[in-house]
Amino acid sequence: MPVSKEKTHIHIHNKTLQDLELATVLNQVSELCITALGHEKTLEIQPYSNKKLVLNALDLTNEYLASFYNENRIPNHGFETISKEIKLLKIENTYLETHSFKKIVSISLTSNEIILFLRKFEEYYPSLNNYASNIEVTKAIIEEIDRIVDRFGDVKDSSSSLLFELRQQINKLKGKINQSFATALNTYHQLEYLDDIRESVVDNKRVLAVKAMYRRKVRGAIMGGSKTGSIVYIEPETTLQYTRELNNLEYEENEEVIRILKALTNFIRPFLPLLKQYQDFLTELDVISAKAKYAKSLNAILPEINQDRELYLRDAYHPLLYLSNVKKNTKTFPQTIELNQENRIIVISGPNAGGKSITLKTVGLLQLMLQSGLLIPVHERSKVFLFDRIITDIGDNQSIENHLSTYSYRLKQMNYFLKKCNKNTLFLIDEFGTGSDPELGGALAETFLEEFYHREAFGIITTHYSNLKILASELPYMQNANMMFDEKSLEPVYKLALGQAGSSFTFEVAQKNGIPYSLINRAKKKIERGKVRFDKTIAKLQKERSKLEKTEQSLKVNERKKQSEADKLEEINTKIQKKLESYQELYDSNQRLIYLGQKINDLSEKYFENKKKQELMDELFKIVQVENSKRKKVSVKQKKAEKAKEQQVKKEAEKKVDIIRKKKKDTKTKDALKPPVPKPKLKVGDRVRLEDGRAVGSIDSIEKNKAIVNYGMFTTNVSLEQLELVEALK
Repeated sequence: MPVSKEKTHIHIHNKTLQDLELATVLNQVSELCITALGHEKTLEIQPYSNKKLVLNALDLTNEYLASFYNENRIPNHGFETISKEIKLLKIENTYLETHSFKKIVSISLTSNEIILFLRKFEEYYPSLNNYASNIEVTKAIIEEIDRIVDRFGDVKDSSSSLLFELRQQINKLKGKINQSFATALNTYHQLEYLDDIRESVVDNKRVLAVKAMYRRKVRGAIMGGSKTGSIVYIEPETTLQYTRELNNLEYEENEEVIRILKALTNFIRPFLPLLKQYQDFLTELDVISAKAKYAKSLNAILPEINQDRELYLRDAYHPLLYLSNVKKNTKTFPQTIELNQENRIIVISGPNAGGKSITLKTVGLLQLMLQSGLLIPVHERSKVFLFDRIITDIGDNQSIENHLSTYSYRLKQMNYFLKKCNKNTLFLIDEFGTGSDPELGGALAETFLEEFYHREAFGIITTHYSNLKILASELPYMQNANMMFDEKSLEPVYKLALGQAGSSFTFEVAQKNGIPYSLINRAKKKIERGKVRFDKTIAKLQKERSKLEKTEQSLKVNERKKQSEADKLEEINTKIQKKLESYQELYDSNQRLIYLGQKINDLSEKYFENKKKQELMDELFKIVQVENSKRKKVSVKQKKAEKAKEQQVKKEAEKKVDIIRKKKKDTKTKDALKPPVPKPKLKVGDRVRLEDGRAVGSIDSIEKNKAIVNYGMFTTNVSLEQLELVEALK
């Protein structure tokens, strides 16, 4: 059961909650609740510091989210609150009305159904089942109430023998009243004492509508009259007697009903703790369900929670910005941020309107959401760990009520930070050091940052101060970062680049906004040259980084293409290998058949010569025996399959061969159609060879289209047409 808030929840300053807008998120979640108590409880959610409680809350939400995507949907948990009934049950001698009992039946049925469902599907919902496992499932409440109260919310006649008897008497008496009224109605109607409407109802009693002039002739009690006074409403005397008797019976009936309800209330009273458990369980389930619905709308997940103090938010979205942009059909830019023991503090710099503040808020809000049991919109490979305290200084810090300047307020905040900051703290500060003289404020901010650093706190700050950027580059566990801008248009690309400080692009932005170049030049001269050069160097480095980013993206795309092509080639290679194996099998089979055919041919030739029939039969029988010894016994089905496979391979091979033959034929036809290439004229001394030969010789003499070619060892007389030139005599 719940532990005290001091031990389980993070103490968070109201300013931090305002800065990070957790209340707005909780309000959006509460709108997804289907019960009033669930709505109230959601708005009261506070972040946990206890890891066990955080993990349990996250598991419950994650399991409920999973139920949206599997076939075993968790049953509906809607209920009417029984808070008033619980209060009444605590007071002795009170009793509940029938509609209260119907609410108790409903909440008991719903709780029992869900608890039994979770037991049945424990494999799917282990955490939810564990949460519900200590709640008793009983039909006693439902059965006892159903025995007394019917489905219309009335006490049943069978609830007691006295009630049964009283109601029978009441029904008989009502019959007599109706009968006596009908008799009086007919009698006075025939006497024409009644108005055209004949009868009416006054105080739930049927009355005669008597003409005013005849009112003394009708015996009974006057119950009223019309506005005009022309009609008098009279209850007949006989009916009146029965009505008095009915009132007495109805009083007795009411007394008996109250007695029965008191007895039923006393039966239910011992179940008061269980009824409270039912209501608390369904309320909590409503909160969990709302968290799961919210996670679904954000495509949120449960990231890995580690003990190694490593925070890695990959493709993290700001929930409020994401949902707002979805409605506007606008793109939201995710951020990737990493904090760990080797990189505890990030200093983000760069021009305004680049997304620095939203990056701070994203980290802070996601951490608060996670520690409140809410899933977060990040990539599935993200990692997180838990903080004991989160402190922030973001947004407008002018305190009108306390008449504090921005700088005074900031100093008060820093004092608070210094008191609270330790290694289990996450601090988020926007525009760190502003509000005072740049040099003095920057120096003080640098000192504060060093103090946070030495206390091993984790944090992210945004700044324009150069000394803070330099400090981040000097200290080993601190890192610079910048919000990237397009170097040509100076438009933000809303992407955080770690590892390098960002230029404020002060003069570039001024120039873009139409400030004359001469004024910008004068401003540059007023600043220390080193400062301008430093800022210019940072701007140049940032542009280079932007180019490298683009190159890296391009290389990644090319790498993916190459990998894809390699995979395709591998697939083709596998297919070719399989075909080659099939063709090899076919080739081996055909070679065996050729070998057998050759043997049969040799035997035929031998028989043709010697005509020895017995010898021929013996040899044939030997061949058959040898071949059969190689064969394996296979079933008809296997034989058919092998035959079919062989036929398929043959067809494929024939297709390929046909294509090759066709190509060869086409090539020959083309070559035949080509005009003959004139051969070079041969002369004495040229080195030549025969068209189909390899040996090279030299021509000694030429006479009548014939040449004597000297090969060194011998000479030969060859036609000039059969020779081709290897090397001409120079």
